[in-house]
Amino acid sequence: MNSKPKPPPRLKNGVYISMWDFKGMTENELSFQAGDLFQVVEKNEEWYWARKLDPSGRCVAEGYVPFNYLAKKESMETEPWFFGQLSRSETVHRLMSEENKTGAFLIRVSEKKGAQYVLSVRDDSLVRHYMIWRNAQGNFYMNPSRSFPDIPSLLEHYRDKGLTHGLKPLTPCYKQEPKPMPHWDNWERPKEEFILMRKLGSGYFGDVYEGSWKRKVRVAIKVLTRVDVTHQDTFRNEIEAMKKLRHKHILSLYAISSLEDPVYIVTEFMSKGSLLELLRGPKGEHLQMTEMIDMASQVADGMCYLESQNFIHRDLAARNILVGDNNFCKVGDFGMARLVKRKEGIRRMSSKILFSPPFAGMTNSEVFHEVQRGFKMLCPPKCPATLYGLMCKCWDLNPDRRPDFKCLRGQLQSITHYENPE
Repeated sequence: MNSKPKPPPRLKNGVYISMWDFKGMTENELSFQAGDLFQVVEKNEEWYWARKLDPSGRCVAEGYVPFNYLAKKESMETEPWFFGQLSRSETVHRLMSEENKTGAFLIRVSEKKGAQYVLSVRDDSLVRHYMIWRNAQGNFYMNPSRSFPDIPSLLEHYRDKGLTHGLKPLTPCYKQEPKPMPHWDNWERPKEEFILMRKLGSGYFGDVYEGSWKRKVRVAIKVLTRVDVTHQDTFRNEIEAMKKLRHKHILSLYAISSLEDPVYIVTEFMSKGSLLELLRGPKGEHLQMTEMIDMASQVADGMCYLESQNFIHRDLAARNILVGDNNFCKVGDFGMARLVKRKEGIRRMSSKILFSPPFAGMTNSEVFHEVQRGFKMLCPPKCPATLYGLMCKCWDLNPDRRPDFKCLRGQLQSITHYENPE
C-alpha cells in the first residue's frame, strides 16, 4: 500500500514488550505476538518505528508498531492492573463492566496535584477511590502511618488487610485490546477503501455514517459535497493542521478522500454519539453528577491541548463532543466551522439546541439583549453551588475575568471524593 519509508535515525532505547497479539494491516507494519521484545527506534505520535528482537537480542525485523501495544520491559506499565492516564468516569465504567466483579481494581495516574496514583476498586454496584501519595523517601502510602517501597507491596498489604468497608483489591480490571487505524504516510485515501454502513445523522457539516476501512476497522465518515467546501486551498491547509493534532480527548482524523465528489472526512468512531444526544436520551437521565463533572473535565483537557497548539475550535458545543465506550469524551469538529459553507436552517437549529432549555419562551434577539444586560441562566436542578459559581464566571461579560480552560480543568478535577484507609 505504501512505498517503503526511509529508515529513521538509529537511536538507543530501552527494551519494550508487547501486551497483545497484532497483525500488520499494511506492508510497513510488523505483526507480532504478546510477549515479543522490541527496541523502539523512533516515537511518532500513535506509531513507533521499532526493531523486533529475538530472545538473544538480535534484530529480526523492523517496522511500525502501534504505540499502545508496547510497554517498557520491567516497568509498571507491564502490570495488568496499571492503566496510566484514565479519567474517573472511564475508570468507573471499566470496573463496572460485566467482565469485572467485586474486588476488581486498577491503578491510574492521579489527576490531583500532590498525589501520584489512585487505586480504584469495585465494591458491588459502586467504585471506591483511594489516593496514593509518595513521601520524601520515595515510598508509597495511602495512610502516613504505613508506607511501602513500591506499588506491588502496597497492593499485597491491602489485599491481605483490606481497605475500607472490608473491601480488598483482588483481581486486575479487565483490559480491552486497543483497535488502531493502519499507519500510512499519505492521508488522501481512495474512496473504494471505505464502506458506508449506517447513517448516524445529519449535521451542519454534512451527513455522518458509521463505516469501515476494508472491513477491518470501524470508522466514522463525514460525507460532504465539494460545492459545500469553502476555498479548496483553505480546506487542504486546515486538514493538514488537523492531522497534526493528537490528544486523548481530541477526535482523531484518520484520512480524507477529497479528489472527487463527495468528499469523505474519516475519523475514529465513537460508540455513544454526541454528548448532546447522550444527555437528552434515556441514559442521560441516569448520569450521576460526578460523571457529568468528570466528562466536563475531559472536554476542558482537550480544549487545553487545542489552546497549547494555538488552534481555535470556533464551534464548541455539546453536539460537537463525541462520547465513546466508558463515557470517554473527545472534542470533535474543530476547525470545521471555517471549512464548510453554512446552510439555511442553521440559525433555527441552533436556536432549538442552545436556547430552548435554558431560555424557554425567548427569541434569539431577546436572549442576546438579556445576556448583554448581565442576565445569567438560573442554577439547574441538582447542580452544586460550587459548579454553578464556576458556570457564572464563564458567563462574565468581561473576557479577562473568565477562567481559561486550564483553570476550568483544575477546578473540575478538584470536585471529587476519595476514601482512604485509617
